[in-house]
Amino acid sequence: MQIPDELRYSSDHEWARSEGARVRVGITDYAQDALGDIVFVDVPKVGALVSAGGVIGEVESTKSVSEIYAPVSGTITGVNDALRTSPELVNSDPYGAGWICEIETSSPSDFDALLDAAGYAALTAN
Repeated sequence: MQIPDELRYSSDHEWARSEGARVRVGITDYAQDALGDIVFVDVPKVGALVSAGGVIGEVESTKSVSEIYAPVSGTITGVNDALRTSPELVNSDPYGAGWICEIETSSPSDFDALLDAAGYAALTAN
């Protein structure tokens, strides 16, 4: 299981990459592996206001449907349109081409409060 050091993680299994005032978001390698083959991703709408911990979309796999949670508060500024036709990108490249959305954060401290790689590794070790 991959847990890149440069990312931050939520306890709900989302990853966050800081890109200045924007945060790119996806689900972790651990989450996509637990879900199995992903067949649909419901991405949030650009312009939507989101709160840290709030639901921003869903991921549907051959096993189940899981909600995607915002790791930070802010405004959705971009979504990965490639997931509409190729949801399997979340399985094949969860930290790259399988990203889900970008959030212009209204509270930079939300990002700082997320787990680092060691913290997320400890969370998923159980």
